[in-house]
Amino acid sequence: MTPERRGELAETYRRGLLEDTLPFWLRHGLDAEHGGVLTGLDRDGSIVDDDKAIWAQGRFAWLLGTLYRTVDPRPEWLEAALSCLEFLGRHGFDDDGRMFFLVTRDGRPLRRRRYAYSEAFAAMAFAAVAGASQQDAPAASAIGLFGRFVDLMLTPGGSAPKVDPNTRPMHALGPWMIGLGVAQTLRETIGWDEADAWIDRAIETIERLFVREDRQAVLEVVGAEGKILDHFDGRTLNPGHAIETAWFILHEGRHRGDPQLIGLGCRMLDWMWRIGWDTEHGGLFSFRDLDDKPLQETAHDMKFWWPHCEAIIATLLAHELTGDRRYADWHRQVHDWSFEHFADPEHGEWFGYLHRDGRLSVPLKGNHWKGPFHLPRMQWNCWRLLSEEGRATPIGS
Repeated sequence: MTPERRGELAETYRRGLLEDTLPFWLRHGLDAEHGGVLTGLDRDGSIVDDDKAIWAQGRFAWLLGTLYRTVDPRPEWLEAALSCLEFLGRHGFDDDGRMFFLVTRDGRPLRRRRYAYSEAFAAMAFAAVAGASQQDAPAASAIGLFGRFVDLMLTPGGSAPKVDPNTRPMHALGPWMIGLGVAQTLRETIGWDEADAWIDRAIETIERLFVREDRQAVLEVVGAEGKILDHFDGRTLNPGHAIETAWFILHEGRHRGDPQLIGLGCRMLDWMWRIGWDTEHGGLFSFRDLDDKPLQETAHDMKFWWPHCEAIIATLLAHELTGDRRYADWHRQVHDWSFEHFADPEHGEWFGYLHRDGRLSVPLKGNHWKGPFHLPRMQWNCWRLLSEEGRATPIGS
C-alpha cells in the first residue's frame, strides 16, 4: 500500500468518524429528555421508533469514552457517555440483576433476551468511561458485568439453552468472540490483571472448537468437542462473525508480537473471505452453508453493514501485520464496495441493509440492532492503524 493511499484512507476514516458518523448520532440520537441514545432513526435522522435497545446504550458509551480517552477529551463526549451509563443504571437492570434488551424511551421494561450481550457491552462501556475519567467505581462495575456475562453465557447451566442439551449439546462462536473482545477492552482501558488469562482461554476454545482446518471454515455452531452438526444450524456459517473473530485474534497477535496468533487470524480471514465474498455482485453474504446446501436463513444473500465494517478492519490489519499484497487488494475491494453502496452522502452515516446486488432494502440508519457502534468502531480502528499514533499504540477491541 503506497504512502499516498495510506494517507487518503486515514483521512477518509478520520473525517468519516469525526465529521459524519459521530455528529449524526449526537445530533439525532441523544435523548435530552430521558437520557441515553435513541437508535430507531430514518435516513434523515428522524425518529421512527423511540424504544431503546439497552445494548446500544453500552455501545455508544464505549465509543464516546474511547474517543475521549484516545482522540480528544471533549467534555460533551464524556457528558454523553455518562448520560448513557446513567440511563443503564436507572433502567437497564431487572430485579434479579439481569439486564433488559429493550425498554421504552423513559426506561420502562419491554423485553429480556436469553443472551447476556447487554451485560457484555455495558462492561465495555463502564471500562471505557473508567479509562477516560480515571475513576474506580466504573472500573469495578465493568469487571462485575463481565463476570456476570461469563456466568450466564459461558458457564454450563448459566442460562436457558437454545436447544435441549440432553438431546443435542451445542456450542456457539458468538459468546466466545464477544468475551474475547470485551476482555481485550478491559485490559486496554483499566488494565484488568486477569484479562490475558481470559483471552488465552477464549482463543484456545475458539481454535479447538470452531476453527476447522479440514473444512477450511470457521463454524458458527458446533456439537460436543467441535462436532459438525449436519442440520440447518450446524451448517450455517456467518462470515461477519468469523471475520470479526479473526481480527480480534490478529489484534492479540499484534499486541503480543505472536506470529502464531497472527497466522491463526489470517487463516480464519482467508477461509471466510473465500466463503463469504460475492464474486458476482461484490460484498459479503450474510450467511453461507458449509456444504453449499440451501439455507433456512431468508436473509442469507443480503448485504448487512456490519460484516463489511469487520472485513475492512480485518483486511487492513492483516496487511499491516504481514505485508501481503493480497490483503491490501481485499481491503480495497471491501472498502470501495462498502463506501459506494452503504454510505449516504446526502444525510450522513451508512444504510444498514442492502439486497444482494447492492440496491437499498430499507433506508433506516438505525434500529434495535444497528446503532453507533460497528461503523464508528471501524473508522476509529482504521484511522489509528494507518496513522503514526496507531502504529505505535495497540488498537482497541
